[in-house]
Amino acid sequence: MSNPEDLLSESLGSLYNYTPITHSSAGSTFTYDYLGREDEHDGGDDPTENYALDTPFTITLTTPDTQPANWALHASSIWVSALYIADHVHDLHLDLHTKRTAGEGTRLRVLELGAGAGLPSILIARLYPTADIVTSDYPDDELISTLADNVQKNEAFTHCHAIPYAWGSDPSPLFAPFADVSSRRTGFDVVIAADTLWNPELHSKFLGSLSETLKKTPDARVHLVAGFHTGRYTVESFLKAVPDAGLEVEEAAEREVGGNRRRPWNVDRADEETEEERRRWVLWMVLKWKESALA
Repeated sequence: MSNPEDLLSESLGSLYNYTPITHSSAGSTFTYDYLGREDEHDGGDDPTENYALDTPFTITLTTPDTQPANWALHASSIWVSALYIADHVHDLHLDLHTKRTAGEGTRLRVLELGAGAGLPSILIARLYPTADIVTSDYPDDELISTLADNVQKNEAFTHCHAIPYAWGSDPSPLFAPFADVSSRRTGFDVVIAADTLWNPELHSKFLGSLSETLKKTPDARVHLVAGFHTGRYTVESFLKAVPDAGLEVEEAAEREVGGNRRRPWNVDRADEETEEERRRWVLWMVLKWKESALA
């Protein structure tokens, strides 16, 4: 990261223990260095499997801008939750999903909603060349153009597709890259999203999109990572609405940004923590279908 805004953020963090919630600015260049997999393999007896996971490389992104009417999207930054997913991409356990879909004779399908610059999607596409990735965001011409350019210049275009999509609308465009006519019915094996819960007015539409796109199988998963910059009660309202979409929370853990601490989700911390403390944590939640929804 070389632009002045990023240098300032780093300085604030070092000098004042200040944790930024966004990085970069509209139109600037952001680089992300993938350092290779440091944790254990997700399974299998062959240590050479998925060798791409162990090879360092760099992703270069242009931070998108939007048309003035869509500034409220706050899409002109790299949000800390997107970085957290990238830094912990192996916690998505895509190796296990890939093995399962390969056993079924299909390719793993991953969807990112509210992708912005597309960091998690592009990283996944680089790490898993046998998976099909759809990276999506609001149908703003400038935003989608930048997202598509990021996919192209990071050589992920063969199996990563930038698609405009508004939550709550017909999800058919998200399945358009697949020639398989059953795609619309089967859905995506994994859906991810970073910092998409900050506006409670959009929770219903967002949950509707999750239920319309997630594959209806016991193994399908949604991974959401959210900061607390609009408060814990906003996140709590989303969690309470999850069952209405036929989904349930499998896991909800708070994780320290830039650290290793983890703790259970607790909305009551809202009454005691400072803004500085709130910025140091994100919530990683995993959703799956309720058994009754699969019946």
